[in-house]
Formats: sequence, C-alpha cells, structure tokens
Amino acid sequence: MPITLLWAVDVYGRVYSLSTASGRWERADDKLLELKRVTAGKGRSWGIGCDHHVYLNMLPSETPIRYREETYENQRWNPVDGFTDVLLPTDRWPWSDVMGMNPQPLHSFQLPCLSWEWEGDWYVDQSCGGEPSQTGGWEYAVDFPANFSPDKKWNSCVRRRRWIRYRRYTAQGTWAKIPLDPPRKPPLPLCDISCGGWEMSDQSGRYPYLWGVSQQGQVWFREGIHPRVPEGSSWEEVEVPKEVAQMSAGPGDLLWALLWDGNLLVRTGLSLDSPIGTSWVEVEPPGKEVEALHVAVGVSVVWVVTKDYKVWFRRGVNSHNPCGSGWISIGGEMMMVDVGLNDQVWAVGEDRGLYFRIGVTPSEPSGNGWIPVSAQWGSRKEIAPPRNDCEFGGQMTEASQGSVLSCTDSDSELGLTDPPTNTTNAPALEAADPSVVPLGAADTPTPPLEAEDAPSAAQGDAPKPFIPASDSFITSLVSDREKTSTPQPSIAEAPQVESGEPSPAPVLPTPEAAGQEDPWSNVDLEGAEAARRRRISLGDGGAAATYALGLETPQGVGEEDGPVWAWISGGGCDVDASSQISWLSPTGPLTSSLSLTPVQSAAWSEQQQQQEHREEINKKPLERSNSVWVRKGALRWWRDWKPQRWVDVGVALEQSTNSEGRKDSIFFVYYTQYDERKYLHVFINEVTALVPVLRDCHYAFAVYTAQRTKQRWPLVLAAQTEKDMNDWLSLLCECCCECRGIRGPPSRQALWSTTSKGDIMVHEPSYSLEAPAHTLACDLMFWRQVPGHLRCVESNSLGLVWGIGWDGTAWVYSGRYGQQPTPGDAGQTHPQTDVRSVHVYENQRWNPMTGYTDKGLPTDRPMWSDDSGLKECTKGNTHPPSPQWSWVTEWAVDYNVPGGTDKEGWQYAADFPVTFHGHKTMKDFVRRRRWTRRCKITLRGPWQQVPPIPLSDISVMPCLAQSQMEQVPVWALSDKGDVLCRLGVSSQNPAGSSWLHVGTDQPFKSISIGGANQVWAIAKDGAVFYRGSVSPQSPAGECWYHIPSPPRQTLRQLSVGRTSVFAVDENSNLWYRQGLTPSYPQGSAWELISNNVTKVSVGPLDQVWIIADGVPGFPGEMPGAACHRLGLGPMQPKGQSWDYGIGGGWEHLSVRGNSTEAPRPPHPAPAGLPRSPLPSRPNTQVNGNAVGV
Repeated sequence: MPITLLWAVDVYGRVYSLSTASGRWERADDKLLELKRVTAGKGRSWGIGCDHHVYLNMLPSETPIRYREETYENQRWNPVDGFTDVLLPTDRWPWSDVMGMNPQPLHSFQLPCLSWEWEGDWYVDQSCGGEPSQTGGWEYAVDFPANFSPDKKWNSCVRRRRWIRYRRYTAQGTWAKIPLDPPRKPPLPLCDISCGGWEMSDQSGRYPYLWGVSQQGQVWFREGIHPRVPEGSSWEEVEVPKEVAQMSAGPGDLLWALLWDGNLLVRTGLSLDSPIGTSWVEVEPPGKEVEALHVAVGVSVVWVVTKDYKVWFRRGVNSHNPCGSGWISIGGEMMMVDVGLNDQVWAVGEDRGLYFRIGVTPSEPSGNGWIPVSAQWGSRKEIAPPRNDCEFGGQMTEASQGSVLSCTDSDSELGLTDPPTNTTNAPALEAADPSVVPLGAADTPTPPLEAEDAPSAAQGDAPKPFIPASDSFITSLVSDREKTSTPQPSIAEAPQVESGEPSPAPVLPTPEAAGQEDPWSNVDLEGAEAARRRRISLGDGGAAATYALGLETPQGVGEEDGPVWAWISGGGCDVDASSQISWLSPTGPLTSSLSLTPVQSAAWSEQQQQQEHREEINKKPLERSNSVWVRKGALRWWRDWKPQRWVDVGVALEQSTNSEGRKDSIFFVYYTQYDERKYLHVFINEVTALVPVLRDCHYAFAVYTAQRTKQRWPLVLAAQTEKDMNDWLSLLCECCCECRGIRGPPSRQALWSTTSKGDIMVHEPSYSLEAPAHTLACDLMFWRQVPGHLRCVESNSLGLVWGIGWDGTAWVYSGRYGQQPTPGDAGQTHPQTDVRSVHVYENQRWNPMTGYTDKGLPTDRPMWSDDSGLKECTKGNTHPPSPQWSWVTEWAVDYNVPGGTDKEGWQYAADFPVTFHGHKTMKDFVRRRRWTRRCKITLRGPWQQVPPIPLSDISVMPCLAQSQMEQVPVWALSDKGDVLCRLGVSSQNPAGSSWLHVGTDQPFKSISIGGANQVWAIAKDGAVFYRGSVSPQSPAGECWYHIPSPPRQTLRQLSVGRTSVFAVDENSNLWYRQGLTPSYPQGSAWELISNNVTKVSVGPLDQVWIIADGVPGFPGEMPGAACHRLGLGPMQPKGQSWDYGIGGGWEHLSVRGNSTEAPRPPHPAPAGLPRSPLPSRPNTQVNGNAVGV
C-alpha cells in the first residue's frame, strides 16, 4: 500500500500531517504558515491561509512536473527578400499561438509564480508532425491558415516553426501560495475550499477539481487544473440560489453545499464534459428544528453534522441519484466530519479529538463505531490526545464547543495568554458523558468543586504566544466588542494526592470574567460567551476557568502543547477497513456516541475510582448505533417503455438498521437514458411479490409492488447466472420478510399458490384479509417463495399441505410451521424432481397440386407455432422453461391430444383457428400435429414424496384452526381418473399410511372435499357427483349421487367450502350451487356468477378466491391473475365484486388453510321480536358426522 498522508489543523492554524507508514504527527516545515482549513486529494492538498490566500501542497514524486510553453514564428515570402517576418496587414502576428489568434512574442512569457523555474532557454522544434525534419523546423503552406507540411513547394508563400521552452514546478512537498489571476477579478476572501472529482463515475479522471466558497456565500470553481498545471489558471463563479457557508466535493461526481440557513444544496449534472454541473437541488437537513452544521461527501456517501453535534448519514446516494433518499442517525457527537478515500470517515469530536469510523466497507458504508486517532506528536514520544479511555490533554475551555463554520481569522487580535511556568507532572483526568460509556468510563457522582481549594498560580513574565483571531462572518458582526488586555495567569502546579484518596481536579484561577475574551479564536464567539457565563456560575467570582487534563506532563499554550484540533482532511489518506495502521488500533471498547466536554472532564476527578471501574467497563459490549448495509451488483432490466429491450443496469440494495433493530430497505436500479443518468427505486416494504419469470431464456425475476400491480408492469430483472439470480431473490425476499416481521417457515393459516413456471408462493394472512369492511386489497398482499416445484398445492388449517408435480408425483410439506429455523432444519429438505412436457405444433395447409404442405397463406399462422398460433416456435429454437431445466428426451409426435389424432398424429380442421378433430373430412383444408419433448428439474425443498400412484388432483378437508381431528380426510384423483382416499393422515403424519380406492363407473378429473365431509367430483365428461355418507367412521362413503350440470355447459373444476360450492366450466365461467341445506346437501340449481375464471378455491370461511384468465383492460398480460371475491357474507354467499391482484403467470391458488377470522364486535340485544321469521338453529358440529353449518 502506498504511503499517504492524513492532514489536520489545530485551533491555532498549525498544519500537521500523519503518514500511514509512521505514527507521529509532523508539523509543516513553514513554522509561520497558518491555515484555516485543508482539503486533500490524491497526491495534493489545498488550504486557506489566514491571509485569505489559497495554498497548494504537491506531494513529492519521482516524476517532475514540467510544463511546455510554445509559440510559433510566422514568415511570408516576397520576391525581394524571400521569407521575412514582414507580413501582410491581414496576416497573423509574426509570433503567435498555433491558431494565429493571439500574439505570443518570446519576451511575453513569464513564470506564473515563484514555485516555477525555467529549465533552459528557447529552442526550435526540429520535428514536424512528430517526425524529424531537415528544414530547420519550418513548415510550409500556401497561405494562412492552411495545412502546413515540411515540404517546400513552388507555391509555398508562408511558413512557420515552433519554439519551445520548459518550466519546472519546484514547490513539491511544501505549501506554495497560489497567485491571483490578473487581469480577471479575483474571488472575495474564501472561507472554505474542497477538492474532488478525480474519479468521475463515467470514466477515471487524472486530476481533481477545486471548489471554493467566499465569505459572501458565493461559489467559485478553479479552472485549468491539470497534471502539468497543478495550481490551475483562473477562478470562475458558479451561480447559487442562496448564500453558501461550506461545501464538499467527492472523488466522483457528487457535490453538496451547506447554506447559511442550515439547508443543503446538491449539484447535479457533474461530468467530465461539464465539471461545474448544470443545476442545484435543495435538500432539507436531517432535523426540522436543528440546522445542519457541516457536510462531507465521498464517492457514494454523504455525512452531515447538525448544530447539536449529531452525525447523520444520507442513504441512497449515487451518481444517478445525487440527492439520496433519506437520513439515518449515526451515533457520535462531532464538530465536523470528512470523507476520505474509499469512503472512510474522519471526524473532529466535540472534545476536539480526532476520530476514525471503523468498519466502513462498500457493503456497510456507515461503519459500526468510532475509534480515536492515537498518534505521537512533538519531539518526545507522547500521544497527541489519544482520547482512548476518555483522556485528553492540553488547555481546554468550553469555547472549544463552538461552531466549526467560524474557524477563520481576522486582522484583529484577542487577549494574549501567559505560558505555563512549571513542567511537573499533574494528575491525568478522564471524562465521559454520563449518558453513554465511551471508551471506558463510569457514571459516578462528582463532588462539588470549591474555588478556595484550588492551588494558586503565579503569574510569569515569559513571552506570550500569539493567538490568531477570527475573521468569520459572525466575527465581523461582533468585531466592535471591547477587548481587554488583562494578562492571563499561568497554570499552577497541581499537588500530588495519595492513591488511596480521590484527587480533586485542579481548578485554575482566571481574571474577572467581565470583558475577558476566551483564549481560543477558531471557535464560535457566541459559544465562547455562553461558556464564559457557565464558568462564572461554577465557582465563586468566576475562579474556575481552565482545566489541565490528560497529559502527565502539562505543557503551556504553545507549540509544545498537544494539538487541539479544529479541522481534518482524509481525502489523500488511503486506508480501508482492512488496513493495519498503528495509530488506528482500538485500545478499548468501541463507542458509537461521544459526548465529551471540558466541564464533564473536570467532573471525573476521582482517578482511583475510575481505575477500579475500568476493567468492568471494558467488558461492556459495543453500543451499536444506526447502520447502513449496501449490496451492489449488475443486472439486466427489461425496459418499461417502447422499444422494450434488455438494458444493462446497476442495482443496489440498501438496508438501514436503527438502534432498536428495526430494518428498512430500498432497492435501486441505475440506468442511463440519452447520456443522462437516472434511477428507479423500490421500497422493500412495498414489494408484494418476487417471482422468477420466463424471458428470452434469461435468469429473470419480476419485482411486484402495489403500484406496478395496478399498472400491470412489474420490474423485470435478469442475472447472468442462475446463482446470481437465486442470490438476489433470496436477499430481497429476506429483506422483505424482515420489514414485515415475517420469520421462519409459513404458518398453518398461509395461502398457498403456484405459478405457471412451477414456483410455490405463500402469503401470511391477517385479520383484514377477510374482514367485512376495510378488506386488505389483493395488490397489497406479500407473496414469498417456498423452495420446491409443483403444479398445484392444497392445504388446511391444521398444517397439512399436499402438492402435485407436473409429472403427477404427490408431495407433502415436511417443513416447520411458524418457528424460527434451527440448525437441524437442513434435514427438513429433500431432493425433489419434476418432469414436464414442452409442446410445439406443426401446421400445414392443403392445396390441389401437392396436397398438404408447409406453404400456407400469408394470413395463416406460422408453420411451426405454439398452441395459440400467435408465436413461431420451431423445434430448434424452443428451449426448456428456464435454464434450471434440462432435456431428458428427444422430440416425438404426441398422440395423446384432446380431440384425438390419426395414426400419424395429425388433427384436421376447416381453417385456422377452429376446433380440430382426429379424422379427415372433405371440408378439412388445414391440419396440425403436436410434437412433445420432456425436460427435468432437480432441486431441494421441504417436500417429501408420497409414492407410488401419480395424481392429477387432490383435496384436503378445510377446517378451523381450533378443530381437533384424529385423522384428516384427503381425497385425490389418479392420473387415470381413479378416485382415491388417503388413510392415516394427521398433523403428526401428514403423508398418511395408504390409499383407499373408491369405486366409480367412469374416470374423474376434479374432486373437492368441504366442511362436514362433503365430497364433490366432476367426471371427465363433465358430469357432477356428490359422495354420500362420508364420515370418520366411513371415510370412503357409500355411493355417488349424480348432480345435473349447468345447462349446455361442461364443468372442469370445483371447490367446496363450509356451506358453499363453486365450479368452473370449460368456457371459464364461474358457477355457484344454490339451495345447499343440511337436509339437502346436493343443492337445487346452478347460478352463473362470473366469467374469465380458470381455477376457484373456497376456504373454511366460505371465502372465494380464483385464478382469472386475464385482467380487464390489460389484454396483453399473460393469463393467470389472483383475485378475491368481495362482499361475501351469510346473507350474500355469492359476493358482489372482484378484487384483482398480481396478474400474469399464476397457475393455482389454495385458500383452504386460512381460517383467520376478524374479531367481531358484540351486537346489542334486540329490543323486540327478531326480524327473521325463521326459528333459531341449534349449534351443529363443523367437522363431524352432522351436516355442515
């Protein structure tokens, strides 16, 4: 790792640097140099001096900084003298630039400042166009301007040659003053500067940009900074809507500014082509009542300190979204922060110590704690106020808590202080905030300090060190205050106290408070005035003023003192979370909250008591603060607008955790449109489903939200590999569950569903899902995926879940319910396989000459297509449903097609598209046959296989959660249409023991069992049957009762609830069975409810859910949408309307496990006779031998 420097400035303007290769602070060589602020970048640092000039420090390098000055000598030919410097009046100057627009004689070139020197004299460039020339460097042309060449021709009337002179930058390693920009107007005195922009997001830059803020709130940009011109050329003013107090530029394209009113400005449009940006956007500070005090930005982070010294982190910041999305409170009380390389964070604490944020990584940009920068300083091996164990030394007053914004100097001077007259050891004092435990401290009562107990201090006549005054805008308003010249007394030696007795804090006498200015100048004067008033109230006559703390050898206020920091810049310090830096090693428990003031430090005067508590404090765990975790990656996005296509995008999942452990996440998608960076964001708590989808054989998944569900346009993303897709799905699903408080496997009341792709989805219901009023909308339901692959799934409230794969294999759920995952849960997953068939259709049309051929009419469907004929599908371009599948057979003709086929597999019809049949007639002019190929998927999930019979349909009896049943009835249909009843099924044995065959006279295709053992079924010819006398004692029943079908309709699927029966016919119509009574459970008639229905599911509360064929108003959406029937009740069993949820790709849904019923308020007793003429009914058993309720 290269050696880099950390820069810091103390309150006296002294500049220090700390190398990553050493552990000692080094003061700048120029002892007279006094800077207010420093900003560092790669290889260079800038500073603002007390003389209002800007200074530059270029780090020494083996490669010298050289700049080439060049000018062109121009001549014209005349018949008398040949080529001469006498030119025509319309020609360029005899000495000019390359374009001839500006005169540049040799004597006009001057060194820009004293930091440069000439390397030699002017000389002629002997090359032309980069190649050696024999013409003395001359280039010839017909006239000005024209194309010059080294060849002299008969018509060459003008010529030129280039003169070159180099100058070298000689001020590397020192602070050099940047010259003014004559004749342009220089900026007003600057109060803040910031460099950045050397790592633009679109491409890597090689040099930084410099921004400045004047004392009048104007913003200036330094132009012309180049590797060969490090100091730049001129200042350009950038318009701002309000007055700016401070600004910060990141290494990339982020620029934030702090306004005097406490709000923040963000510069947008920054790029290499537009380094000054295009516009400003105002951002509110973190707190409405507390204004911002300082802002610092990095590559993709923004940190802010408010005026109550709280630290805040801006989430969602990116080059595509420079304004971010919200504020996160971070522990710690700091005066200012600075973001350096690798987004590492440095800070000046409220105690004027330097701190470093540990744990800052690309995945956790907020870090997890503060540690002190404990480096040596001076000529002796002493630690510059390390602040570990809450110790800090030097002379400190409460004025140190003033605003960093006023850390500037003026031409006025404050009162001078006397240096100390003794150097004996004084007891070290430690401080801590009673509300926190930073770096080892205990909350013990502090005895009151008496003024007369403090030792007297003798005043000396030693020379008084100069203390610079403030030139900030605030100071200019109070510069007329009267200043006294009362001499400061020297610090007296504190007496030594036995270890067994508590040592009182040395209280130092000060002169009268009236009219006395605080000795520190780089702080807010109003804060100093308030501090002085507090000191007056602490002692008798204002005796308590200054405390000697921290160092075993107290030093005077001067160069030998430990620095009391005012500013830090880590923009040139290359460290990261894994760096092994000696002065960044934590020496005690980490802290996320620092609140250290001199008054609190003096309160902790009992050193022996602190030593006794130190070991106990060190054992305390780390106090965690709010943190931010980020996961970034690259995916492909199916663009929302036309032309729709895949676009490469960057994504980021940002999760914030507050001190209470609550998590909030945002998912960002960054893209570029017409060279403009844009972004999409999705709040994780608004995500309703994460579903793998089939899109162009990509590893794609869709992200649904309530808004996107209404628009029928999910956010579709694709990964490069299956592992990347599964990782993102798992991560997003985990964040969604954390935001909603969902933990562990599905509950017993969960709604289960499957997609057309075979994915298994569950939803955890709430009371509002089936509430009569304020029902939860379908587009707000959150669906999460369960490992496995099934075609359909059925459940009940006792935790029994059965499923059927696409190959007919029966599976039973073997996972836990509503429990936290344990290490033993790995054994709950089993290998699961599924096989399904992929079909393509070969189409042909008959013509009189050749018979049936693959030459169709222009209006015909493709000769190789899917079932609908709308999409061309050949055997060559047809792939498995997803990359997880693999082919297990070759293409073959499928003879098992509805409607039958001939011996070659063809089906015939009069035209496309009509109903096809298996034999040819005289009117059949088109034909088709289906080709099939089988593919297989293998995965692991919480599913246990139930051999050996393949099934086509299954139904588990619904019941209430409080029901007690020894055996749960489970009915199923085999793939051949046989009716089966599973015996021995219970909560302890969900797979049951054996199958019981139930006799029928024809094959069945749908079966359902409802409350009170009501079994309904549909035969393959559409006939409806009811199974009578089914009970726990007779689980198979006795006989079938035929139920008439709806007129001229053929039913294909039904579902039975507690007291209702719904069925779906071949034309996607939904029917309701009327007249179901306990005495006549077969009902009386069918009533049409709705159309556009493919599947129906009726729950134990008679709730009705369907899979709709499509969503009205969105004809282009894929079939399959989850819908909820609204308005259901005892007096309205058919419901009133549909609530459409997530659409496109749903295959099956089961609500038969949801018996979560909203609590009903007690009804008042009727005043008169009941309004209903029917007599009251006795209570009946729900799941016993009696008829349903």
